[in-house]
Amino acid sequence: MNVAQGRLDYGPPVGVIDIGSNSVRLVVYEGLTRSPTPIFNEKVLAGLGREVQSTGLLAADAIEKAYAALRRFRALCDRMEVAQLWVIATAACREAKNGKTFVADAEKICGVKIDVLSGKREAELSALGVVSGFHKPDGIVGDLGGGSLELTDVQGQRIKAGLTLPLGGLALQDISSKSLKKAEKIVRAALEDAGLLEQGKGRTFYAIGGTWRAFARLHIWQTGYPLHVMHGYVMPAREAFEFSSLVHRVDPEMLSQIEVVADARRPLLAYAALVLENLVRIARPKDIVISALGVREGLLYSMLDAKERDKDPLIAAASELNVLRSRSPAHGEELIAWTDRFMASSGLEETADERRLRHVACLLADIGWRAHPDYRGEQSLNIIANAAFVAVDHPGRTFIALAVFFRQRVLGAVLRVAYLVSASTTGVLPRTPMVVERGRLVLRFDNGFKALAGERVFVRLRQLARLIGREPVMDTG
Repeated sequence: MNVAQGRLDYGPPVGVIDIGSNSVRLVVYEGLTRSPTPIFNEKVLAGLGREVQSTGLLAADAIEKAYAALRRFRALCDRMEVAQLWVIATAACREAKNGKTFVADAEKICGVKIDVLSGKREAELSALGVVSGFHKPDGIVGDLGGGSLELTDVQGQRIKAGLTLPLGGLALQDISSKSLKKAEKIVRAALEDAGLLEQGKGRTFYAIGGTWRAFARLHIWQTGYPLHVMHGYVMPAREAFEFSSLVHRVDPEMLSQIEVVADARRPLLAYAALVLENLVRIARPKDIVISALGVREGLLYSMLDAKERDKDPLIAAASELNVLRSRSPAHGEELIAWTDRFMASSGLEETADERRLRHVACLLADIGWRAHPDYRGEQSLNIIANAAFVAVDHPGRTFIALAVFFRQRVLGAVLRVAYLVSASTTGVLPRTPMVVERGRLVLRFDNGFKALAGERVFVRLRQLARLIGREPVMDTG
């Protein structure tokens, strides 16, 4: 296989095919890692579950559409030399009378065993997707598919037993004969009996699923929110409740900015809004947070060993980008230690979360070096602000991006000194420590490194010293 220089060497890629009630999707990942990067992602809206509630069967035309998608996906996996392929199926396949026959035929096409997930297992994997993609998650996970809604309580890496309800968009549309009034009664009755929601008060509700992502995308565009990154997007509960109420009571085509929602998703938008509105009313969470990670990523996370699961996925992703785009990746690691020493001596307050974000900024500080000098900051900002990072909220993502973009605040000023002293080469920062002592900001040059001291270095040292109220000193012994 011709390995691209822009890829990390994790060996052959791995893939997951997810046969859902609404869509059939293939995602191929660079490797089985703590922060897996998709290198290919395609879905086909087959609608397998659209008639299961009323007829008990997967629709014939949907089956043929799904088969065609699976044939293409199998061929793509062969071309991409996917080393390991997992295929999972959810609500429609486990509930339909002809589900077993469909799965047997699908296995022949895919060439692998298909895991038909139970409702409990699907809820568990959805929750693991949130565990894999958020820093210290705490709340209720809700995965809304075409056929079902899975709910699970998660706190850190602890997951309680979940439950599954037949409240997916296609299922509601089917069982209510496309009547939103009937659907609302069904939703209310099901959720009011879901005792798990009583644990959601004042906590976060993590929303998973394509239709909820479409709902959030519409909210982003209507409110003019500047960062078009779906993972980690937050809606205050009251705002989510009011927007849900609007969306499920208005013809979708009449909604402002509806063009940002795919045509195939629009008929299900009202049902997703209806479910979310009642979830907020009953669970009374603090906010709604959108998760782009769910069952597929939960499956991959479950296959990692304990050491790999314990890694911070944001640090892992930043380290990978550092390797791919920096002049000297080891320099980013040295920069972490160098700034650790500075912060410890400076007396500046820093929380554990702020320290974590500083470490990420150090790893990403040089990723724009190939751009023209006038645009390096801008390119780095755009990469970081829009990167497929997980385990970081939008304010944290913005902090990292601006720390690299603006070389004037404390962290940015620290990085400016470091990069001018070392020229991004390794072995320099450990021999040129910068510390605060006796009211002075001292930059020391060990023997053999004194020639690196210069006027421009002192100018940047002085800029940093002004920010923290210290006297700048360059000590060349």
